[in-house]
Amino acid sequence: MKNKDGMYYVPAQKKAAKVCAAGDFIFSAAGLDHGHIYGMVSGLINAGATLKYVYDPDPAKVAAFLKTFPTAVPASREAQVLDDKEAQLVASACVTSERCALGLKVMDSGKHYFADKAPLTTLEQLESAQKKVIATDKKYAVYYSERLHVESAVLAGMMIKDGVIGQVLQVIGLGPHRLNAPTRPAWFFEKEKYGGILCDIGSHQIEQYLYFAGEEDAQVVRSQIANYKNPAHPGLDDFGDAMLVGQNGTTNYFRVDWFTPDALRTWGDGRTMILGTDGYIEIRKYADIGTDGGADTVLLVNHETEKKMSAAGTVGFPFFGELILDCLNHTERAMTQAHAFKAAELCIKAQLQAVRIGPEIRDGGL
Repeated sequence: MKNKDGMYYVPAQKKAAKVCAAGDFIFSAAGLDHGHIYGMVSGLINAGATLKYVYDPDPAKVAAFLKTFPTAVPASREAQVLDDKEAQLVASACVTSERCALGLKVMDSGKHYFADKAPLTTLEQLESAQKKVIATDKKYAVYYSERLHVESAVLAGMMIKDGVIGQVLQVIGLGPHRLNAPTRPAWFFEKEKYGGILCDIGSHQIEQYLYFAGEEDAQVVRSQIANYKNPAHPGLDDFGDAMLVGQNGTTNYFRVDWFTPDALRTWGDGRTMILGTDGYIEIRKYADIGTDGGADTVLLVNHETEKKMSAAGTVGFPFFGELILDCLNHTERAMTQAHAFKAAELCIKAQLQAVRIGPEIRDGGL
């Protein structure tokens, strides 16, 4: 794992259970524009899936991918992946605005689709994806990695289901990231391609809120975006926040930004605070600053205890195995399609109705 760069975040996995034998579930990867594809592919392989083809129009991306996954077969064209009758799923982290179009083709080819977050960038794309899922009976799964591929978040979800903090009332999410602008591709700074900060990394926060609070729908009450310190990239939102209210009365506030300072040991001090009627949980996902502790720290306070625990190596990442079994058995244990699409819908709406705030900070001064 490259700790300094969230674009290539792939967590170590000490606890993995294969849910199928080699060859029982075959998948391919197409579209390597975002480094999250490495986490998506690793998670599936660790759960027992077999990787077949890899495709990207950029040979350099394919060559880099093959260094990590040398058994993959380079496809000469996208159609080779789509026409393959053996694979049951295609995973993709192509340019965000292009993910839906690829997903429609994947589902039309008779395969399930596994997209990086954000899975799409417009409400029109969302409608077309929803219709295609119904028409093909295939999944449009989404890699909301900040919950699915973080053991402390997985553990917190289990604790909430066990009722250790009672009924969830509020979720607060903080999702700062390190920009590393020189390493980013050009499309990353074009809003119509990456979707804006609330659609992009904000999708993690909204998905977590819906999951932890047990909400099926919510309203975006207020959302804001800014470009405070990156005038060279006018299409970039380097700050965003939003407030949501769920249909059951729970609330959510989240903040996302590209202002992680250089001294932080990791790419972002991601945290989630979950308030319940009988206690609260804090998740310190990637760092426990000011201590020797590392990632995956969970703090719990309820009527019986006050404790700090490490989730690393304890619960693993069950999503990937559950996704494989869902595809094989036509079930929805990993994540319901409605949940995946609702998170996408709300992050798009948050972006669309966001108020631009400022003034912009230029040359270090107001």
